[in-house]
Amino acid sequence: MEAQSWNVPDVPVKGYVWEAQNPRAAVLLMHGFGEYAHRYIEKYHRLIPALLESGFTVYAYDQRGHGASAGKRAVADMNVLAADHLKARAALREQPLPLFLFGHSMGGLISAASAARDPSGISGVILSSPALLVGAKESAAIKKVAPLLAKVAPALAVTGLPTTHLSRNAAEVAAYEADPQIYHGKVPALSASSMLDLSARLWAQYPNWQLPTLIFHGSADQVTDPSGSRRFAQTIPAADKTHIEFAGGYHELLNDKPSAEVLELILEWLRARTS
Repeated sequence: MEAQSWNVPDVPVKGYVWEAQNPRAAVLLMHGFGEYAHRYIEKYHRLIPALLESGFTVYAYDQRGHGASAGKRAVADMNVLAADHLKARAALREQPLPLFLFGHSMGGLISAASAARDPSGISGVILSSPALLVGAKESAAIKKVAPLLAKVAPALAVTGLPTTHLSRNAAEVAAYEADPQIYHGKVPALSASSMLDLSARLWAQYPNWQLPTLIFHGSADQVTDPSGSRRFAQTIPAADKTHIEFAGGYHELLNDKPSAEVLELILEWLRARTS
């Protein structure tokens, strides 16, 4: 599946657009930590092809330090990534279609940060296993040291992400481990520290959230905290909000046992808001 190049002004990333025939809306898709946009073609239950078939044009880019974009591998300041997302949305204001945001894991945090800071021009938000509550179990001492470490050694590997917690499907885990375009090391200090900081600061903004929102998470997710999605759903006052927790589900739900159900949930939610 060939994508056309999409330029995000003033952002050093590799951007893509997949245009649907007779589109009903557009989706700005944000990948998770360590991965890249094209993974959503063959993996994640072929999410991008499914969106196109349902009439949704898809915009995406490899975030800084990921995929085909420049930067040290997986070393990124989440505040910079959120600013990039706002610039991408500004560029999309020129296109006439309603715009929905989709963000997975770290991409969910970035999408939420962008929408919380400026909800204009967004028709709805989908958050897939979002990293909304980071470091809740970390000690105060670690939280205090984290920004200092990020400043003096931003690329220092600090936190592991066990691949066995991605999916209960062994073939999906094996494919992840064998993918050379995925970053397979530990989370660098800058990425970890800024993720912790951004996720904490955003809670003060969520009580103003009015956007139509779909949040889904697996109850057994050990990569991102499902209690963050629960708290977010309880915090936002949006009249149109749906929170679904899949019992026993792992982090990559679209690669996990309920993948077909999750895909249909996404498509039906979007169709209902673009009919």
